Amino acid sequence: MSNPWNNRPPRPPGTPTGRRHPPRAQDERPARDPAPRDERPGGASRSELRLYGLNALHAVFARRPEAIRKVYLTESRIPALKPLLAWCVKQRVGYRVVEEGDLDRLAASTHHEGVVADVLKVEPMPMGDWLRALPDGKPVSALWLDGVGNPHNFGAILRSAAHFGVAGILLPRDSTLALSGAAARVAEGGAEQVPLVRMGNPENAIGQLRGAGFSLAATVVRGGDDLFAATLPKRLVYVMGAEGEGMDARLADACDVRLSIPGSGAVESLNVAAATAVFLAQWRQRA
Repeated sequence: MSNPWNNRPPRPPGTPTGRRHPPRAQDERPARDPAPRDERPGGASRSELRLYGLNALHAVFARRPEAIRKVYLTESRIPALKPLLAWCVKQRVGYRVVEEGDLDRLAASTHHEGVVADVLKVEPMPMGDWLRALPDGKPVSALWLDGVGNPHNFGAILRSAAHFGVAGILLPRDSTLALSGAAARVAEGGAEQVPLVRMGNPENAIGQLRGAGFSLAATVVRGGDDLFAATLPKRLVYVMGAEGEGMDARLADACDVRLSIPGSGAVESLNVAAATAVFLAQWRQRA
């Protein structure tokens, strides 16, 4: 950024004009500077994602700091974000100390944890590239999301996927599911750990996966094999259906096996995010 915002405190008397200062100490009290009017209601540009939440931003800073374009934070978050703010100064990336209400408007949420940032999006990678990058001879799991749309469920799935070492989230070619600020916050950094993969024609995608040694498991509420008694292959794709109507029946028929999570029957089923965590934990134990 060639002209970062003029958001830093005035230079102390006698400071050479060419010298750059690190972020202010915790006991210094910067002037509060509300977000500009045109930045409050709008989101990031189409190539950017408006991210919020401490762990979500820490994960981006750890893996791809060059993607960070703007940072807004409350004064209370300065100590927790000192390394990031020092990097912003060095790289001439604008940051601004604002009021809590400004962050509420920027994030369109009160769950921002005191920080909002605009970062470059990462587009889903093609299926062929993802398959070629997989390690040889090691257990690999992936998730095929068929109709999942709720951002909080998506974020929880990403968090579980990162925890259990899932190699990728497979998205149908016509899926509108994309990472949002809400999903990234719920993922608690998991969105930076698990690649999104864009598939082509479903039949071709299934052929590619089987050619790479994967078996496909349709996850169904009832009528499937008992997950806890089933033998799980070392290369497995769990196909997770939509929150309400479940997965497409033709896709379920095309899978190699159907799996269900047995329960008490006190409730109809687990939601897709909770079910995903159970399926992944069982695969991890068996693989």
